[in-house]
Amino acid sequence: QIFLGALSFVYFAKALSGSYLKSTITQIERRFDIPSSLVGVIDGSFEIGNLLIIILVSYFGAKLHRPRIIGAGCLIMSAGTFLIAMPQFFMGRYRYERFPSTINSTVSLSPCLQDKTQTPFSVLEKSQAKMNTGCEKEAGSSMWIYVLLGNLLRGIGETPIQPLGITYIDDYAVEENAALYIGCVQTVAIIGPIFGFLLGSLCAKLYVDIGFVDLDSVAISPKDVQWVGAWWLGYLIAGVISVLAGIPFWFLPKHLPKPDSRKDSSTSSEHSKFIIEENKDQHTSYWQQTRLAEMAKDFFPSLKNLFGNPVYILYLCASIIQFNSLIGMVTYKPKYIEQQYGQTSSKTNFVIGLINIPAVAFGIFSGGLIMKKFGIGVLGAAKLSLGSSFFGYLLLLSLFAMGCENSDVAGLTVPYPGTKPVPDYEEALFSECNSGCSCSQDDWDPICGENGVTYVSACLAGCRASNGSGKSTVFFNCSCVGTFDSSQSSSAVMGPCQKGNECPKMFLYFLVISVITSYTLSVGGTPGYILLLRCIKPHLKSFALGIYTLAIRVLAGIPAPVYFGVAIDTTCLKWGSKRCGGRGACRLYDSSALRYVYLGLTLVLGTVSIFFSVAVLWVLRKKSSPQDETLSANGERGACGTKSRKDHFVNSDRLIQSTYWPEKETRL
Repeated sequence: QIFLGALSFVYFAKALSGSYLKSTITQIERRFDIPSSLVGVIDGSFEIGNLLIIILVSYFGAKLHRPRIIGAGCLIMSAGTFLIAMPQFFMGRYRYERFPSTINSTVSLSPCLQDKTQTPFSVLEKSQAKMNTGCEKEAGSSMWIYVLLGNLLRGIGETPIQPLGITYIDDYAVEENAALYIGCVQTVAIIGPIFGFLLGSLCAKLYVDIGFVDLDSVAISPKDVQWVGAWWLGYLIAGVISVLAGIPFWFLPKHLPKPDSRKDSSTSSEHSKFIIEENKDQHTSYWQQTRLAEMAKDFFPSLKNLFGNPVYILYLCASIIQFNSLIGMVTYKPKYIEQQYGQTSSKTNFVIGLINIPAVAFGIFSGGLIMKKFGIGVLGAAKLSLGSSFFGYLLLLSLFAMGCENSDVAGLTVPYPGTKPVPDYEEALFSECNSGCSCSQDDWDPICGENGVTYVSACLAGCRASNGSGKSTVFFNCSCVGTFDSSQSSSAVMGPCQKGNECPKMFLYFLVISVITSYTLSVGGTPGYILLLRCIKPHLKSFALGIYTLAIRVLAGIPAPVYFGVAIDTTCLKWGSKRCGGRGACRLYDSSALRYVYLGLTLVLGTVSIFFSVAVLWVLRKKSSPQDETLSANGERGACGTKSRKDHFVNSDRLIQSTYWPEKETRL
């Protein structure tokens, strides 16, 4: 019970820091002025950390002191989390693009600079930066590397928790409760992301340099695309929690006393029913003390044994492709909601944490409960896993109809009033109405005209006067606001215009479908775990889970955020620019293109994974006789084997005589 509680808290801690990273994706992108593809590399570095040591940890760790290895992992994980927050204390203060009058009311400049001798503030600032010999080494230009290294360290520390923790439970728990315990651990772990996203919501409301600058002087609001929250604060909190989570494991024993029902055998009863032992003596000797060299000799035979199991291989392929879909979707979900529905980072994280994550928790727990209540065997677990995937992706299809139209941005999504659309947006930003102004196309300092159209900057809107300072600045005599035949004075206010009237309603529909989809996909989580554990030999459980996790990390966790990020970058309409020149973070996306790329990629991958899941079910049916299928439905016989049907029947007599005891029947 102590181990179960401690492992649950560790799952909570690692899930909290992992989900907090997801919630800060857009903040990191803006703070370090980097594109989504590079943020994807940072996100994938966690999996690279796993890749470095997961085979060693899962194989040798199973034969060493498992609880202490988990405790050491927690310390490493906390060190990485602290490292991620460090750049904030070494970088300069965050600077955003703003017209001078919005920063200092004593400066009086016309946004539209008709006098060519006057230089716009942003251009002047950039030219001064370029003159500085240390421009390429400007503070913060490469600080994102520390975030990447910290996340890499987090990945290394997290490695032993899953393969060693889950198998420790499966080894020492009463068999009929194993699935429920694993379901409980995973469910408690889901509370981590709830707190992670809520923490992300809280920190996103606070300005990035809180405590370092006067907040009254900040001229942007959380609704602004340039707003960066106190992203670093949450990492400090998550690091402390990781340290606390690791403490109990240093005081737990290497082995626990086995339950009475399992003392007579080191194998589980369901293992005994559908796995044929080639050499029982070899299996028994596994549990005896062996030298490290002898362990290493058994490595490649064990690997060959795993990859010779068709059910394991097919389920591995299905999982890899499905996790590509899910990891990419979850990583960029906050960005998608912000860009598609015009929500703030704070509200986005709050909604995901309070609505989506509990649905996932309920789904995972439901999967474990269904398996225990109905005594579902291996074949039933495969059916449940397939069904949840199929209906989940079917629901996801409906989200294509729940998007918002592009915001009206002059020169990017709509032409200037009275002009024709121009294919090249860089040329389209300039029009007759602002031809007398000396404007930069690289700036992003949006204002909202009284006609409901957003303009990239006050200069490009042709505004010739301004009043007020900070967030309350109002611009007057804007030649591009309204039509040319309008004689009235046109004005604009700071910040972009709100999305269309239909957008809040679409956002509500999106949330409802998203919650149902999250629940449906999550129901298959626990059955999938049980399918893995019951289709391999007992002494290979840790190794099999380690290989499974390795494959997910390498082939899904690392590439998915990167290529999803690259695909999302292709939908960008307006890029920001760095102070020393070069492309920065994206300021505006094409809503329709973003929707089709983001949801389309998710659905295509999900559909492919379903085909592999069907193959798993087909192989399981083929490997089992009709009698096996009947018994499997009652939870009395498994339907998973690694031998051919011929070998199965040849060994069936020995299988029943030597390993089948009625009192050890398993009902998961």
